[in-house]
Formats: sequence, C-alpha cells, structure tokens
Amino acid sequence: MKLTKAANIAARSLTPNKPHHAQWLITRKCNYRCRGCNVWTEQDKNELSTEEIKCGLDILREMGLVEIVFSGGNPLLREDAAEIIEYASRYFVTTVYDNGSMAAKKIDALRTVDFAAISFDSLDPKKMDYIKGVKGSFEKATQSVETLHKEGINVAVTPTISQLNLNEILDLTTHFTEMGVPVWYCLYSYDLTAAENQLFRIGKAQDEFVITDKQAMVNLCDSLLEMKKKNKRILMTDKLFKAMRSLYAEEKRTWKCKALKDFFIIDHLGRIGGCHGHNFAGSIFDLPEKWESEKFESLRKMYHECEQCTYLCYIFYSLHSGPFGNLALAKEQWKNTKLLL
Repeated sequence: MKLTKAANIAARSLTPNKPHHAQWLITRKCNYRCRGCNVWTEQDKNELSTEEIKCGLDILREMGLVEIVFSGGNPLLREDAAEIIEYASRYFVTTVYDNGSMAAKKIDALRTVDFAAISFDSLDPKKMDYIKGVKGSFEKATQSVETLHKEGINVAVTPTISQLNLNEILDLTTHFTEMGVPVWYCLYSYDLTAAENQLFRIGKAQDEFVITDKQAMVNLCDSLLEMKKKNKRILMTDKLFKAMRSLYAEEKRTWKCKALKDFFIIDHLGRIGGCHGHNFAGSIFDLPEKWESEKFESLRKMYHECEQCTYLCYIFYSLHSGPFGNLALAKEQWKNTKLLL
C-alpha cells in the first residue's frame, strides 16, 4: 500500500458519521456447489457493467468509505475482475474472496489487492471436497495459497467454522500461520427469516454444519484467545472472540448491529442493504441522497435491534464501529500494518 493511500485511509477512518466497510457481491456466478451455501442454486447472469461498478466506487470514495470487499458468487469469474480490482485498490483497503479455484489462474488480477482471501475449510482433502461440493477443491485452494504467497501477494485463508470442522480449526490455523499466511474466520450461519426482497439468501439450517457442541466452541474461543497472544497472524480481535464466547456460553449477544451505519452490502445489480437478510434499501447510485434520510435512520434503528444472525463480518464491524472502534482496532493490530505497507 502506498503511503499516500494509507494516509487518506487513516483520515477517513477517523471521520465520524461515515460508512467504514462495504461488501460488494459483484457477480452471482459461481463455479462451486458448497453445501453450506445456496448462492450457486440462484445464479444470475445479469450484473453491473465495468463502468457502472467504477461509478459506484467513486460514490463510495466520496462518501469516505475505508474498506471494500469483493465477493459473489466468485468475483474472479468476471472477465473485468482485474480492472475493477485495480481501480478499487487505488482508494480502499481492498479484499477479494475466492473459493480457491481461480486465484492461481488470475494472479495478475490480484497484484494490486491488499488481501486475497482464500476459502479453506479443512486440511482433509476429502472433507474439503465434500464441503465445496467439487472434487479437487483442496488441491486448487492449496495451489492458490502457495502461488500467491510465493508471488508476494497478501494472501489469507478464511475457514468457515462449523460443526463439521470445529475440531480442526486450531490445527488449520497453526498450519497456515507457520507458513506466514494470515488467518481470519467466518462462522456458519443461515437465514432465520426470509424477507421478500432480501439481497440474497443463505437458506435454511443444514444440520451437519450447525454448531451443536457449544462447549467445544467456547473452548475454541479460549484457545484462539490464548494462541493470539503469540501468533500475530490471527487477524481477529480479542473483542470478537469474547463476543463469540459469550454467544455460545451464555447465549448472550454483547453487541448491537451497526448495519447501514458502519457497514452495508451491495449486490450484483447495485442494490444496497444494511445486510443481506433484509429487504434492499435502495441503489448504490442514490446512496449519497439517502444516507442521512429519515428512511435510513428508521432502518438503522431496525437493524440495531435485530438479533437474527451470527455472521462474523457483521458482528466484527458492529463491535468496531466508528472512529473509536477504528482506533481500538488499530491499537490491537498495529503490528500487522507491515502486511499492507
């Protein structure tokens, strides 16, 4: 990351009443059939053009956004992925998610990205292929991680914690961090309700993924908190692990959702919402006009009281909201700035 970009990002991080993070699902196309996801069952060939996405990125920059995450579907399936990523990387902390199948093939598209996040759910090839629904997924993800790491691209692995791999997370974390590859986590979740016009659907609970061994989850949080004292490549915060622990030990939510305040989500058609589980709230192209509207204030209050989901990204940005949250995050993670600078 260039110092000029870093300085601009630092300034935006400390500006109040501005959105910090957006996740943009720039495509609904996917080449995997992951058992814990149903995006691949609801694919859509329609999507915004390159210029429309650039226009949307300009709007986000003017609004003071700090971080952009591109996901999908698989964003690297877009032929213009390199152009979009390069443009976003000029202004934002930019992360691109890949299921492991495309990163090694699209390595040139990822050279300007701040993080390439590879979904990696098990060190057991058979289990990994089972979770992804595609044979050879383990080998492709391994190749992607090793190739990007060798090429000096900031690659990270992002296992989704579920009952199916709960007892593997510590080993998986040790394996990759000892290679010099950072790790952050997702948490298996699903839609508890079905809004008529929600941005996309995760679907109903799948029993084999739902975490039923809550004590094991509590123990995992304790172990990761302890491991994190020495392992600086676990890119999650103590506050997040403690919130997860409270959720599984006491069924207590220690946060209030900050959707449509600190973060929001954009779909492949440019529609926006605080999160994916509620009805869309407008378009990226009219976002500046609506940001301080009565409608959005009403929606923020609704999100604030919502207790439907356990998506770690939503929890993370709710816990670390606003300038003070950004300062606390910077204080805890300052040693990892060398990953970007």
